[in-house]
Amino acid sequence: MQLETLSTHRQRRVWRKLYKQAFPRQERKPFSLMRRRSRTRDMELLSIRGDDGAFLGLAAVALHEDLALLAYFAVSADARGKGVGSEALALLKARYRDRRLFLEIERTGVPAQNAEQRVRRKAFYLRAGFSPCPFLVSLFGVEMEVLCFGAPVSFEAYRSVYARFSGGRADRFVRLLSPPASGENARPGR
Repeated sequence: MQLETLSTHRQRRVWRKLYKQAFPRQERKPFSLMRRRSRTRDMELLSIRGDDGAFLGLAAVALHEDLALLAYFAVSADARGKGVGSEALALLKARYRDRRLFLEIERTGVPAQNAEQRVRRKAFYLRAGFSPCPFLVSLFGVEMEVLCFGAPVSFEAYRSVYARFSGGRADRFVRLLSPPASGENARPGR
């Protein structure tokens, strides 16, 4: 398996199709904006490819200083449940080993149509070595938990990635929510 930077029209088309299928409209950034940011090296748009070259998934990583925000990560439907996500995540952790890697997930522990999916997603990242940050955020009005791998990330550092990405206008769509209730953002069983 390998990570490959998007370079052809066909790669972008396949990547964008999965992007639209995997993420709700309110959580998607405009693809054109991500492409512009990839040209300025503020973001990497990556395809996850099998050894045979087959498209297995996508990753979009926003970069700023020593930070790497895994903004989007998805495995294609026919590749799920086969260890592709775990292997791709290991490749991403290695690729960004010199940066503080972190990501957002929809908040768990609150009523939601996809509550079970949210819990499974969080468990996947916890098994992969990510830890909850001690804060919750509202991102474009969606309550999110932030998980980091290795070194912790503060709210200020988290927000700085969006400030860089948005030209300093992060306050319009990134808000700190009150800290999670005791134990809500902890690893299961702790």
